[in-house]
Amino acid sequence: MDDMKIIDLFFARDEQAIQETDKLYGKRLFVLADRILNNREDSEESVNDTYWQTWEAVPPKRPGYLFGFLASICRHLSLNRLDWNLAAKRNAEVVTLTLEMEQCIPGSMQDATLEGEEIKHVLETFLDTLSSESRLIFLRRYLYMDTIMEIAQRYGIKESKVKTQLHRTRNKLRTHLEKEGIAL
Repeated sequence: MDDMKIIDLFFARDEQAIQETDKLYGKRLFVLADRILNNREDSEESVNDTYWQTWEAVPPKRPGYLFGFLASICRHLSLNRLDWNLAAKRNAEVVTLTLEMEQCIPGSMQDATLEGEEIKHVLETFLDTLSSESRLIFLRRYLYMDTIMEIAQRYGIKESKVKTQLHRTRNKLRTHLEKEGIAL
């Protein structure tokens, strides 16, 4: 079943929407949650909570890209669960990704000079300036939390190229944010 039919099921309030969503995207959502949480039970709970939040959000929202919508919810729930579970301790991979991005964007919403929707717009504008390859590598690393090795294998390139590309993209992001007046 394709995304549009699944979304139509959500709009019809048909519980089959959740079953179809799980069939199509369940494994990918679990991998995303597990990369953050590194705990099977918590990851399964995050995926289930993703379905519940999607049920609550659709309708009235009609996602243009269902997996991106689901992944955003799952990632947010998983990061919240990580904060709750570990408080002061952090998953090493998440810490690494956070440190990399702290060099480019404000560390917290309190530090940001723009509201969330404005920051989203600035980031979308930035991503539109990137080549397709750079954008995909950046999103695989920072949205889907793929490892350097997984990205290299996915796109058939060397790990050193992935690292270089990410470094250059972070530098471009920093420059873009400075031009937009976002304090770092």
